[in-house]
Amino acid sequence: MTDNRQMPYFTPATFRFLRALGRNNSREWFAAHKPDYERHVREPFLALIADMAAPLAKISPHYRADARRNGGSLFRIHRDTRFSNNKLPYKTWQGSRFFHARRHEIPAPSFYLHIEPGDCFTGGGMWHPESDTLKNIRGFLAENPEAWKRATRGKAFEGLSFWGESLSRPPRGFDPGHELVDDLKRKDYAAGENFDDAFACSSELLPWAVESFKRVAPMVDYLCAAQELEF
Repeated sequence: MTDNRQMPYFTPATFRFLRALGRNNSREWFAAHKPDYERHVREPFLALIADMAAPLAKISPHYRADARRNGGSLFRIHRDTRFSNNKLPYKTWQGSRFFHARRHEIPAPSFYLHIEPGDCFTGGGMWHPESDTLKNIRGFLAENPEAWKRATRGKAFEGLSFWGESLSRPPRGFDPGHELVDDLKRKDYAAGENFDDAFACSSELLPWAVESFKRVAPMVDYLCAAQELEF
């Protein structure tokens, strides 16, 4: 009899590597341990991304799980230090974004999956949108409150948490008495949920992540509508 259970993508070695990278964040150390990165972090993550393609297409045919080694859904492990005071060369996490097919044309929300010792999560939305995009989302929210409430206050959304920062006062030009004033003050429109390192190493990760994406999908759909994007 064939065992069709999904094998885990990540293992305790994944987290051992990321913790060790945090302690030894140098180009010399990474070069010496690159085979461990490939085996325990990058390759399993690319396999997960490839396996996410079919279930993601059922959530939205406009979203992509791109398992290319470069330029796809997987974030680079190398940090961009050009404009940062932090000159450490590597991220101590590995993340992925599942993006809209038209992301190069129009700022679009994404789905996310993030692996980091002590801070693994899935989610979706728009993180640090540019000012014009932020103004556009707020205007859409102000004019379409009921659909936002259905997307973010329904039973499916329970257990998800909003991330990011908010203004201390209502944004200029918006009614301080609007029923969604707390949402209008957001600087980020992203939400999701955490899972622990042990769960990341289980065979349940992929189906759970798919269900998590389904739960945040109505909000992603709403943000697509705000940007006049298909979902």
